[in-house]
Amino acid sequence: RNPSPMWDKLVFNKIKARLGGRVRLMTSGASPLSADVMEFLRICFGGEVLEGYGMTETSCVITTMDIGDKLIGHVGSPNPSCEVKLVDVPEMNYTCEDQPYPRGEICVRGPTIFRGYYKDEVQTRDVIDNDRWLHTGDIGLWLPGGRLKIIDRKKNIFKLAQGEYIAPEKIENVYAKCKFIAQCFIYGDSFNSFLVAIVAVEPDVLKAWAASQGIQSEDLRQLCADPRAKAAVLADMDSIGKEAQVSLCTPDCTYILYK
Repeated sequence: RNPSPMWDKLVFNKIKARLGGRVRLMTSGASPLSADVMEFLRICFGGEVLEGYGMTETSCVITTMDIGDKLIGHVGSPNPSCEVKLVDVPEMNYTCEDQPYPRGEICVRGPTIFRGYYKDEVQTRDVIDNDRWLHTGDIGLWLPGGRLKIIDRKKNIFKLAQGEYIAPEKIENVYAKCKFIAQCFIYGDSFNSFLVAIVAVEPDVLKAWAASQGIQSEDLRQLCADPRAKAAVLADMDSIGKEAQVSLCTPDCTYILYK
């Protein structure tokens, strides 16, 4: 039944009309939808909004949400054409014995899995084991009802000089939430004990902030060199980082903001 006929008539029917008014089903893949975006779409368009998970190497679909599933924040249950299991990743403290939910690297097997990379046996052996399980490099957990949730990445991790494991993509995704940042690239290696971030700013946001502060500049490069702009960007990064429990220790940092 329609849970809010009055609000549909006053507000949401107008939004539905922007897509023609007859949309019944919307699907999402590739990058994950945040839970608040998923909820927003379901409320505004009044139809089913489903999310799936897959790879080119698996003929796309690995899991999909079921129609009628009101729980959000997951990518559904396995496609009937493939098997899915989680494998322990001890270096990242993910195991199938974790409580309250088992966690580990997502592995897939079945007739939809590709045979291998073209003329590249080395890379093929890196991702497909002897039992034909494809190791996706994604970290997931099992929710009740056989629902899979993606929580992390195994690939692209490295160890700093002090022995700390780092997943740069995870840190990049944290700082990408900063209002001043368009792109963020994190780099590090095992010979140093710290990371380096290269930040590309959102020009319109930074210029609007500068205008509100009475800061004048001839171009974006000059604005990025302004100590006040650097301090504002760093403060925003620090605030976002603390929320995600990412420490930004830069008392003597020298950095450049790029357009």
